[in-house]
Amino acid sequence: MTQLLAEQPLVLSILLGVLAIGLIYGWLQTGMKSLAITGLVCAALIPVAWVIASNWVTDEERIEQLIYDVAKAVEEERYDEVLELIGADQTKSQAGAELPRYEFDEAKVGNIRSIQMVEGASPPQANVDMLVKVVVSEKRGSIKNVSVPRRLMLTFEKSGDPNAKHGGWLVIKYAHMPPVGKPDAYSTGSFQ
Repeated sequence: MTQLLAEQPLVLSILLGVLAIGLIYGWLQTGMKSLAITGLVCAALIPVAWVIASNWVTDEERIEQLIYDVAKAVEEERYDEVLELIGADQTKSQAGAELPRYEFDEAKVGNIRSIQMVEGASPPQANVDMLVKVVVSEKRGSIKNVSVPRRLMLTFEKSGDPNAKHGGWLVIKYAHMPPVGKPDAYSTGSFQ
């Protein structure tokens, strides 16, 4: 119900509208004032649903915003900010060793294929599967200004202060590989 209210106000509005029309029709057929009042209340709840949906930020929306913020930080080569959003020491070391090897002219989120909350995880976790596009150059290598699409898979964990930026969500694991096919020489391994 919370997802319906927070993320799908159109569906909820249609349901409330159909219910309101049905109740008002029932009032017209029976003359019962209670049906009319209930129908009007349902109709009045439609804008309330939109206000709630626009102000309620779900975990999925926080994670999505975090993804776009990290892409911008990578593009601007603000690696310290990126590393602050990583919660696991091994993953932070992996990113800390990998990021400075490259210069990013562009880092764009192409398509977020899925954001799936892990059922029963404590603390809460979410798995993200997405496509990104980077224009990258190796600082000490032969790759110069190459446009590279990548499939990026992330595991987020909610920890720390829930009032912190992005609700306390941190990356605890990541892997990247080509958008299709098997891992290549630049892939960071498989992702279970």
